[in-house]
Amino acid sequence: MVKKMSREKLLQVVQSVPMLSPSAGRLMQITAQPDHDLEEVINLVKTDANLTARVLRVVNSAAFGLVNQVTSIDRAVAYLGERIIISIAVGDCAGKLFNKELSGYEAAGGDLWKHDLRTAIAAREVVAQSGADINSELAFTAGLLHDIGKAIMSDYLQGSVPEAVEMITREDSLDYLDAEEQLVGFDHTRAGYELARAWKLPEDFAEVILNHHEPAKADEKYRALVYAVHLGDNIAMMGGFGTGADSMRYKLDPGYTEYIHISPNTLANIMLTVDIEFEKLEESFSGSGDKN
Repeated sequence: MVKKMSREKLLQVVQSVPMLSPSAGRLMQITAQPDHDLEEVINLVKTDANLTARVLRVVNSAAFGLVNQVTSIDRAVAYLGERIIISIAVGDCAGKLFNKELSGYEAAGGDLWKHDLRTAIAAREVVAQSGADINSELAFTAGLLHDIGKAIMSDYLQGSVPEAVEMITREDSLDYLDAEEQLVGFDHTRAGYELARAWKLPEDFAEVILNHHEPAKADEKYRALVYAVHLGDNIAMMGGFGTGADSMRYKLDPGYTEYIHISPNTLANIMLTVDIEFEKLEESFSGSGDKN
């Protein structure tokens, strides 16, 4: 029997989660600013010896097939781009969270990272291929973080999948968020939001984490970004990469059409791009010895 948890207990659990590294936190703050430039990212990487080493290993991995070895951080960051640098930084300091077995969702270790990475790529492509007035790199980072609350929720949902599925099947108006809240007292979006606050993430990311399943509830200032990640999340699940028992048990909000215009052909192109980009990123991380 799953026991309900108070918000006070949730906050205690969140406080016990390791903090993001200063470099990762600062990197997300920098890239969330619309007027930042790549030089700021390069300078930040240079101040972190561990991140510098990882970036150089990734850029020189077999996945990128460069003829000449890259030894300059300036060149490495410029070649890889912000999204890969952020993936490396987040994976470095939060890899245990992203790669833990989600027994409460009946998902294997690593499934959360794969789903989040695919969501990140999809969200970025939704923006890029639709021409929406949203920062595509911001959408990538937000997608990478959107489901982090599941790493917290999983421990408190163990053995609950049959009950959650039965609950949703019995009442058509419910989705997996409703089931989580009824079983535990809160859902993974709230858990992730509290973690985002503890990590002092920019408000853009906190809004995405809290509202990615219900984007219409997001502050208007961030709503377009939330819808981009909402679509990216659904695209990742449609491609067969969810996080276990809750996959495809959420509702697609048709309100995205007010902010993002994509045709069926564009959607097919995005799904293809996600597959290609995901395989390349996975190969680059594993080929460099940095896969979490």
